[in-house]
Amino acid sequence: MKRKPTVIWIICLVASLVLSAAPNDLRAREIFITIGSGDFTGVYYPTGLILARMINAKRDVYGIRAAVEATNGATFNLNGIMAGYLEFGLAQSDTQYQAINGRGAWEQKGPQKDLRAVFSLHHEAVTLVAAVDAGIKTLSDLKGKRVSLGNPGISRHRIVMDILEAAGLDPKRDLTQFDVMASDAPALMQDNRIDAYFFTVGHPNETVQKALSGDRQARIVPISGPAIDRLVADKSYYIHGSIPVKRLYPGGADQPDVPTMGVLAALCTSSRVSEDVVYALTREVFDNFEMFRRQHPAYYNLSKEGMLKGLSAPLHPGALRYYRETGLIH
Repeated sequence: MKRKPTVIWIICLVASLVLSAAPNDLRAREIFITIGSGDFTGVYYPTGLILARMINAKRDVYGIRAAVEATNGATFNLNGIMAGYLEFGLAQSDTQYQAINGRGAWEQKGPQKDLRAVFSLHHEAVTLVAAVDAGIKTLSDLKGKRVSLGNPGISRHRIVMDILEAAGLDPKRDLTQFDVMASDAPALMQDNRIDAYFFTVGHPNETVQKALSGDRQARIVPISGPAIDRLVADKSYYIHGSIPVKRLYPGGADQPDVPTMGVLAALCTSSRVSEDVVYALTREVFDNFEMFRRQHPAYYNLSKEGMLKGLSAPLHPGALRYYRETGLIH
């Protein structure tokens, strides 16, 4: 009986030592977040991995553990955020605009008032890849050709429809229209089943590389001119850009920078996500900006100031707090 107090004391001592030495996740509840990205061939998925890796590296500081989910892209990500299934997600600026204003995929649901922006990222260029033997050098040359517009029902298809309309082309009347996934398009073009395809994507991209390095020679066609200038001026979520083909696709088409238009990819979240969580993620990216910029070739022209542009949804208070503290927003 005399041993009992000693045994109890030893147990208490060991327990206190374990707890005092335990990491934060044992002493306090750890926060788990999920980032919606995209498919494995684009820039969204590696971007999600980069963001998760940065926040996970400071797990002992913030008590946050991040995971990345491969998804069908922007529309899925924004719906996941609004449903509380995802804390963060990547989406194009035009898809943000549609969601926040209750248009497109959200016409029945109405405006997604809880959607918030964190920062913008790389330029997603509308990329028109065409077989050289099809004689397609401009948008007007698409008339009478077999062209894939992409997967219908997503933002990439909507952008292409805007471009064709601006160029005076009706896909039902002027083209032999195909709607195939961009990952399948290079093989179809090599088999001479299509002449060209549209793909809205950050560069460099594996799918575009396959198309440019196949036996059937291909080129990237400019998307430019007065009609495109008017389109970009009319819609705030579109931007001008260029694709540095020769620099990004060695061994492919020997082309200079090709002018085009597109949208900005952005990291989005919900007003329901903790201000401290959003602040932490924003801080890690911006405090380590040069390191972040070197993580992917698509980020080559990023700037801190540029990452606050092209945001159709309101800024999340956590991101806004960081930008005000650092003078990026006054």
